[in-house]
Amino acid sequence: MDLQLDGKRALVTGGSRGIGKAIARVLASEGARVAIAARDAERLAAAAEDIGAASGSQVATARFEAGNDDSVRAMVATVADALGGIDILINNAAEPGGTAPPNLAAVTTADFTTDMNIKVMGYLRCAQHAAPMMAANGWGRIVNIGGLTAYGTANMLSSMRVIAVASLTKNLADELGPSGVTVNLVHPGTTRTERISDERAALAAQNVIGRMVDAEEIAWLVAFLCSPKSNSITGESIGCGGGIPGVIRY
Repeated sequence: MDLQLDGKRALVTGGSRGIGKAIARVLASEGARVAIAARDAERLAAAAEDIGAASGSQVATARFEAGNDDSVRAMVATVADALGGIDILINNAAEPGGTAPPNLAAVTTADFTTDMNIKVMGYLRCAQHAAPMMAANGWGRIVNIGGLTAYGTANMLSSMRVIAVASLTKNLADELGPSGVTVNLVHPGTTRTERISDERAALAAQNVIGRMVDAEEIAWLVAFLCSPKSNSITGESIGCGGGIPGVIRY
């Protein structure tokens, strides 16, 4: 299937490794012009080289801090200048799994503030600066990366921040829809990346399909949501963790 992404300009935050890097690689393989943004300049450069070698295209990079307004503003401007604009925003930059312990007694104000500022406000900041370019062109895609902790209680702050991202996603979808911009949320479970231990892989195998989902499988779902072929899908939250046994969501 041709996803009709040739020439689309895509910004992937948290794109230097893991799910973000896989998304950037798939978008580039489909012909999109891609920029990746993250904190670590050295890791960004290495990821851009890897993605470029796999796709045969040049990948732009921008270092930024998702928790800082000025840094996000400058990063989006840098990427827009490098690509000539932004059509697609993948919000993925966050602290993996949240920063805090799971129980009430151990959670601190600092834990809460860090998690919400980097993931929730970070996503909002990126959308604030990228969405006007999309709306001005009458077309755009924003895909937020959440997590299956939205559906469980194993990690209090992790589930809180993902639910906040779900609310952000739907609010953005309703506001930006008339401008031709769709906004959706993808919930990965434990996903095979370079950071996953064998122990976590065994836990992931308790899903319905009996194996860990690979980062590239998440990436292809995201790529479809970025495609013009997904025009009718917006404001949705889509699980992509291999299925949760015994759970009905509606």
